[in-house]
Amino acid sequence: MIAYVGMKKCWIPLALLGAFLAGRADVSRSAKLENARVRVTELDYLPGQPREKSVRPSDQVIVFLDDSRYERIDPDTGAKEVRSRQSGDVIWHNKGEAAPVLTNLGKKTYRTLVIELK
Repeated sequence: MIAYVGMKKCWIPLALLGAFLAGRADVSRSAKLENARVRVTELDYLPGQPREKSVRPSDQVIVFLDDSRYERIDPDTGAKEVRSRQSGDVIWHNKGEAAPVLTNLGKKTYRTLVIELK
């Protein structure tokens, strides 16, 4: 019986992790570098798939690797805006800032590097 209870407790974190990952199928993530001072992740934004809103866990530099055109829905007002970025564009976001819902309006995936400062 004790082994069963221990196994049951193990499934709860696995189920939560699976739910989180299933909910993040909007963006493909690939870790490029991580150390005590920085985390670098490549994000691939699939056409037509919205990235859900969130809160930025750290100060971030975002580098656009591809040209992109996307819809941004403001997390506070719900206002919609279409933005375009060119390959090589760089933007900054502050820790704790609300990250909006983004939807890739292009016909192909675009990539960004997210550099998170620790």
